[in-house]
Amino acid sequence: MNNTAFIVFISIVATIGGFLFGFDSGVINGTVDGLQQAFNSESVGTGFNVSSMLLGCAVGAFFAGRLADRFGRRSLLMTAAVFFIISAWGSGVATGSGEFIIYRILGGLAVGAASVMAPAYISEVAPARFRGMLTSIQQIAIISGLFAAFLSNYLLADAAAGSTSELWMGYNAWRWMFWMELIPAFLFFIMLFFIPESPRFLMVKKRKEEARTVLTRLYGSVAADKKVAEIDSSLANDHTPKLSDLKQKGTGKVRPIVWVGIGLAAFQQLVGINVVFYYGAVLWQAVGFSESDSLLINVISGAISIAACIITLMVIDKIGRKPLLKWGSVGMTITLGLMVYAFVNADQDPSGRLILGDYGTLALVAANAYVFFFNMSWGPVMWVMLGEMFPNQIRGSGLAISGLVQWGTNFAITWSFPILLAGVGLAGAYGLYAICALISVIFVTKLVQETKGRELEDMQG
Repeated sequence: MNNTAFIVFISIVATIGGFLFGFDSGVINGTVDGLQQAFNSESVGTGFNVSSMLLGCAVGAFFAGRLADRFGRRSLLMTAAVFFIISAWGSGVATGSGEFIIYRILGGLAVGAASVMAPAYISEVAPARFRGMLTSIQQIAIISGLFAAFLSNYLLADAAAGSTSELWMGYNAWRWMFWMELIPAFLFFIMLFFIPESPRFLMVKKRKEEARTVLTRLYGSVAADKKVAEIDSSLANDHTPKLSDLKQKGTGKVRPIVWVGIGLAAFQQLVGINVVFYYGAVLWQAVGFSESDSLLINVISGAISIAACIITLMVIDKIGRKPLLKWGSVGMTITLGLMVYAFVNADQDPSGRLILGDYGTLALVAANAYVFFFNMSWGPVMWVMLGEMFPNQIRGSGLAISGLVQWGTNFAITWSFPILLAGVGLAGAYGLYAICALISVIFVTKLVQETKGRELEDMQG
C-alpha cells in the first residue's frame, strides 16, 4: 500500500482504542436498572458503580503518557487492549458491587490509556497537512463506539423484553451488553501487531535506524531523511522526559502551555456532555419517556454525534482548531440555556418526575443540538490539540497531566449528577453546565493558540 494509505490504516487501527473507549463508556447507559436490581444499590451507590470506571481512566491517562515515554506508544496500546478484554468479560460475570467495580476500574485504566495514547500516536505518525483530520477520527471512533453500545443495548433489551430479563444461556440481557465489547477488544489486540512503533519515540530511544525505516514507510525515503534530521535537531538539547520538564527553567513556575492543556481538558467535561451520555436513558425516563423510547433517543443522539464529527473532519485542517472550539462553546451555551428553560417550566408528578408537556420538544431538540455543537468542537478538537500542542520533550508528561484532569473532571461531573438531580433538580444541574460553557468561550478567545499546519518539531512550550 502507498504511504498515505498506510498512514490512514495505522491511524484507524489506533482509533479502535477510541471505539472501545466509547463502547465502554456508553454500555453502562443501558445497564443501570440491571445493576441496581442485581447489586441492590441506592443512588449514590449507582453513581459510583457508573462512575467507578472514570477513576481508572484518570489513573490510566496519567500513567499512560509517562509509561509510553519509557516503553513505547504501541506497547501501551497493546496493554490497554488486554485490559479491555478482561474488563468486558468480568463486568458481565460480576456477582456483587465490589467485584463489578474492580472490573470497571480495569476497563477504566484501558480507556484512560487509549484516550491519550491514540491521538498522541496519530499526531506522531501523520503529516502536518492532514494531522487534524486523522486525529479527529479518534472522536468519530469514540462516538461510533457509544453509538454501537447504545444500539447493542437497545437490540439486546428489545430481544429480552427488558434489560433485567433473561436473554441467552440463562444470563440477563444487561450482562450480554458488557460481553458484546469482547468482539472489538479482540480485534484491537490483533490489529496492533500490524502497526509500527512511533518514529519519534524510536528517535528519543536512540533507535535511529528503526525510526528511519518507519519514516520511510510513512513518507518515502527522501522525506524520511529530512524528518530524521529535524527530529534529531529538536532532541539535541533534550534529555529523558520527566514530569519536572513541565516547569519553566529558572522561575520554577508551571509552563503556560500546561495550564492551557489543563483548561482544555477540564472544560471538555465541565459542559456536562457525559451526563447526556452516561445518564441519557435515565434523563429521558425522568421526563416521561419509556425505557425503550429512551434507549432509542440515545441511538439518535449517537447518529447526530457522528454527523457532527464528520463535518469537523472535513474542515479542521482548513479553518483551524480555535474557531471550532469558540463557536462550539457559543452553541453549547445557547442550547444548554434552552434546556434549562424547558426544565424550569416543567410540571412535576407526585413521584417527582418532570412532566415537560409543551416543552418536551424544545428539550429534545435543544439536547440534540447541544450534542451536535459539542461533537463538532470540543469532542474531537480537544484531543487533536492535546496530541499536537506540546513540544516533543513534554508531550508524554503534558498528556499525562491533561488526561488526569480530563478524567478526574469527568468523574466529578458523573458522580455528582445524581446528587445534583436530588438537590437542585435538572434545571439547576444544567444551569451549572451552561455557565461553564459560557466561561469556556472566554478561555478559548484569550488563551488558546492555533496549531493548524505546524510541524510537531516547531511547537513551543
